[in-house]
Amino acid sequence: MSFFKRVGNFFLDIIEAFVMAMALFVVIYLFLFQPHQVKGKSMYPNFHDKDYLLTDKISYRMGEPARGDIIIFKAPKNEDFDYIKRILGLPGETIRISDCHVYINNSLLEENYIPSNHCTQGGHFWQTDQNIPIPEENYFVLGDNREFSSDSREWGTVPIENIVGKASLRYWPIKDWGFIRKTEY
Repeated sequence: MSFFKRVGNFFLDIIEAFVMAMALFVVIYLFLFQPHQVKGKSMYPNFHDKDYLLTDKISYRMGEPARGDIIIFKAPKNEDFDYIKRILGLPGETIRISDCHVYINNSLLEENYIPSNHCTQGGHFWQTDQNIPIPEENYFVLGDNREFSSDSREWGTVPIENIVGKASLRYWPIKDWGFIRKTEY
């Protein structure tokens, strides 16, 4: 075999490996997992600005979103951006914000993942002391840092078709690396 033929085969092998790796990456990115970056303070103290998360895009194909899940979804006012928030209310439930707390079907929601001195206030859409039902196939979401979060209180519920996936792993910064556990209620 000539020198040029061996060099040509070598480069073809490299190109083939590159194409296969890119095809695998695209399949994983489109259908299984996608990286997302936390932007802003809306999920503090549990997630910080510039944290990197891996979003599981397959869980909700096999099951429904649940209370406590941290989800990534298309922003309601500009679907070119993704938001990260916590699911608090499920389809068919009634939500009320009153006395700095969230009530689901008139029962106080215990939120041990936020500081006890946090006060949840109503917003433009979900005002204080209003019982509002959550439509079918929609979810009520809030940021953990309620004072700095644009969430369901401002623009309403999140339709299931806008949900990209569930945050499953924080991989940056390295010191905070770990799987994201669902909050138990």
